[in-house]
Amino acid sequence: MAPSFWERQASLAVPAAVAVCTVLLAVLSFPPFKVPEFAYAMLVPGVLWAYRRPRLKLFAWTMFAAQAVAWTLILGWLHHVTWLGLFLLGPFTGAWVGSWYLAAWWTMPRMVGRATPVRLLAMLGLAGAWVVIEWTRTWVLGGFPWLPLAASQWERASILQIAAYTGAGGVSFILVAMNVGFAAYAHRLFFEGATGLRKRSQEFFLALFLLLVCLSIQVQETFNRAHYTVPVGRVAFVQPDIPQEVKWDPASARGILDVLEQTTLAAAAAKPDLILWPEAVLPWAVNADPTLHAWTESLVTRAGSPLLLGSIAQGVVKPPAEQWFNAAFVANPLTGLQPAYYAKRRLVPFGEFTPFRPLLGWIKNFAPIPDTDITPGTEANPLVVSLHNQANAFGPLICYEDTYPLLARASVLAGADVLAVVTNNGWFGEGAAAYQHAAHSVLRAVETRRPVLRCGNAGWSGWIDEFGGIRAVLTRDENGGIHTKADVEGGTIYFRGTATVTVTRDQRWIGRNSYYVEHGDWFLGASAALLLLGLVLLKTGILPGDS
Repeated sequence: MAPSFWERQASLAVPAAVAVCTVLLAVLSFPPFKVPEFAYAMLVPGVLWAYRRPRLKLFAWTMFAAQAVAWTLILGWLHHVTWLGLFLLGPFTGAWVGSWYLAAWWTMPRMVGRATPVRLLAMLGLAGAWVVIEWTRTWVLGGFPWLPLAASQWERASILQIAAYTGAGGVSFILVAMNVGFAAYAHRLFFEGATGLRKRSQEFFLALFLLLVCLSIQVQETFNRAHYTVPVGRVAFVQPDIPQEVKWDPASARGILDVLEQTTLAAAAAKPDLILWPEAVLPWAVNADPTLHAWTESLVTRAGSPLLLGSIAQGVVKPPAEQWFNAAFVANPLTGLQPAYYAKRRLVPFGEFTPFRPLLGWIKNFAPIPDTDITPGTEANPLVVSLHNQANAFGPLICYEDTYPLLARASVLAGADVLAVVTNNGWFGEGAAAYQHAAHSVLRAVETRRPVLRCGNAGWSGWIDEFGGIRAVLTRDENGGIHTKADVEGGTIYFRGTATVTVTRDQRWIGRNSYYVEHGDWFLGASAALLLLGLVLLKTGILPGDS
């Protein structure tokens, strides 16, 4: 007898519930929402469903749809640039991240009744699979590593400290292990009919142990910190808030310079040791236009403080041809604009270059893609600024570069004492983009044990310490007053203005590299090994079940 209408609808209730819960938990886990604890459960609905052996086609399409919707919502700020790009990138990223659920579908039913070591290794293998998938996002289509799972915890420094050893992948690993552990516990309680001590889930307790390891590192690293604090200097952040639609309009160039002059001299009134400008803030290449070069040096002399600024730079190659770089410079009141500059190493796909241009160049008919590509830089050499007669090496990361752990690592290996992120999120409106972007800077600070200074065109601007603590955020209150803390009632990070903060360092990390900086992505290899080991044990059944 064929199933009735209501029976058919009932069969879709579970997939629908799983999809809705997955979307809600995923979206709410990431900034700008302030409930990162949901990241401990965002995978649970899909994992728990995988235990029940659903049909692969139904499971795959449900989880793909959920991830496509979730990532389209998470990346919703992209619509300010291109709706087409949003509806292409959101589902693509969702499908890429959501491919992990296929591993969960294969693994979870095979864990039931297996030996405890097999189940634990299978859980660690799934966590390792997530780390490997996140790593692949650093190079697919030129790279889009936006919002790894670890970024959800950017305001919870207690779990982040493991990143100084493993990189951000270690944080993602533990979050996935917690999700699988929760699902395993729920399945054992409600579906396996376990009683007494057999209700305990070894998967959950192992995940909890890993979480406690993170918390113990937090206690060890942050204990008695006040005794090790030394000053770096007073840093002024300038947010010129240049609208994107006028940024490259020649008719608006004079107005842009006027805004920069006004805000910079206002910043100079606080007599800072360093002034920061955001990315590509000048209307022309500062090293190629004599008038702009002279104007910049004159302004810095009047301000009386060194300036670290973002600007387009022009270079020449042989045979003679122009190259254009997205660059960072230093200008000093006494010596003027330093000829050496930092050129952005990792460019934004479809923003600064078009990957596979012969195949994908047609997208420019639907999105503002440039006709020519920016040239990537190749060197991580820092820019040196003297503060209080002490040379400080600043490692610039321009815009999108702070989403790449290895770029920050290379800057520190090249000698950077402080990381300086100069960015322009003006493309993306006043939504979630700036907060999501800032989350990556928190991860880079912990990984490298270096303070991170961020200066945005209109925000997010502030200072993050070596342990991922957000020490200052520029905000403006309802009455126009500017503050350096995020929790201002009715405050916004989006405004034109400036503020000065005192930046310090932990002297225990001066001249010392973190384990991650010294050894790089070793944890990626360990994750891949755990993935393969879990796969082999589940497939071959080497160990007998002992449930």
